[in-house]
Amino acid sequence: MADTPAQQTARRAARAPDNKGSKENDPVGELRFKVKLGELPIGRFQECTGLGAELEVKEYAEGGMNDFVHKLPTRVKWPNIVLKRGVTHENALLKWFWDTRVSGQKSNMLQITLTLRAPGSKDVRVWALDSAIPVKWTGPNFNAGSNSIATEQLEISHKGLESV
Repeated sequence: MADTPAQQTARRAARAPDNKGSKENDPVGELRFKVKLGELPIGRFQECTGLGAELEVKEYAEGGMNDFVHKLPTRVKWPNIVLKRGVTHENALLKWFWDTRVSGQKSNMLQITLTLRAPGSKDVRVWALDSAIPVKWTGPNFNAGSNSIATEQLEISHKGLESV
């Protein structure tokens, strides 16, 4: 009988060498990351939120089984990604949003790559967002009495992510 994918993963993990004490297993700070829109690097961001996935389950109460309810996986939900940064002269994100609004074309769906970097600029993990499309842009607040940096946000919908 063949192993399930979960059993295969557990078996590989058990065979992996023990790297206790290795610096590569230490957690990495979240302050170093880069974002690419297709092949275009689009500047620096102060924040990226929404990276995640949720597996929906359907509950099935089997007749005669009162001890538990079956929970069967159905589909994956992907939250929108929100990129936040100070306003700069670089306007590729805003241009992408306006081009998508005007054309509504599927050709405006791009792959976005988010890369988490270690202090030595080594890539730790890369996530690729499939068929990303901008859904909301929020510009800066104008307040003559404030000394805060003007920020903009772009909210992006996508069809899924994978760890590259």
